[in-house]
Amino acid sequence: MATPEHSGNTPRRPLRIGIELDIEALSLPEPTPLRWNAQKEMARLAEDAGFDSLWLPDHMFGVWDGKTVGAWECWSMLAAVAAVTERVALGTLVLATSFREPALLAKMADTVDEISGGRLILGLGAGWFEAEYRAFGFPYDHRASRFEEAFTIIRTLLREGKIDFDGTYYQARDCELLPRGPRPHGMPFMIGTRGPRMMRLTAQHAEMWNAWVVSKSNTPSEALAKLNADLDAACHDVGRDPATLARSAAVMVHPYPTPPPPLPSGCDAIWGDHEAIAEKLLAYVDEGISHLQVVLAPATPKSLEAFAPVLEVIDRTGR
Repeated sequence: MATPEHSGNTPRRPLRIGIELDIEALSLPEPTPLRWNAQKEMARLAEDAGFDSLWLPDHMFGVWDGKTVGAWECWSMLAAVAAVTERVALGTLVLATSFREPALLAKMADTVDEISGGRLILGLGAGWFEAEYRAFGFPYDHRASRFEEAFTIIRTLLREGKIDFDGTYYQARDCELLPRGPRPHGMPFMIGTRGPRMMRLTAQHAEMWNAWVVSKSNTPSEALAKLNADLDAACHDVGRDPATLARSAAVMVHPYPTPPPPLPSGCDAIWGDHEAIAEKLLAYVDEGISHLQVVLAPATPKSLEAFAPVLEVIDRTGR
């Protein structure tokens, strides 16, 4: 299985840098995400510029500062991005398991991995935004328990190819994945979580962990110290070496030397010249982070081009 650290074929750098395609208008001035042609341009620009990965969020809509914000559907867009790129790793940041039946989700993941030629990192989470659950008719109760059952079905199907499961919330009877994608034992799993129960599941079964620190302090030690300690404890509790679990963090970056305009919901963005931004991003290495997902503010082709020289600085001065 390809590890999350080496998915894609970019030269080794001290900190893998990915870009989130903002299909939910999180960091755009208007509450409408970019249309497909612009998303495609962003994906191709990111690949050509040498980014390591592309990430897509999974929401039906959002509410930022009292405004309803639109979103494109994650998996449909992910399949399209897989088809128009060749090298970058692709990931979900993160997929809400309760939006889709888990056996179907495993089938979809294997199919996107086939389209991408084995570049998918399957990021999963339990969801959190109750309004979208209510609007689209998804159950919001017992989210951690639902996640645990869904994850059992998903990982078993992707790693072993078949399952017979009868749970409280989900069933998959005599279920088999055929045909299989390019990796016979599936793709790497990444779980985005802060809670102790799901951290334990991460320590038991995932290759990668994610912390969404966009709406928190972007100072690595402040954002990650307790989370890292909790994750280390979960690893020790299940008998795993914490060093074997890759760690990632999503951060917001305004890639210009002037402060950003007001951002939604108190988001905190890194900003400055290329050297200053690179230094702030490399500080995450000291907190054990090996892969960053950058949310650009604003998430436009112009911002992506403005950020690209930061990669050169990281490659040149990285520790």
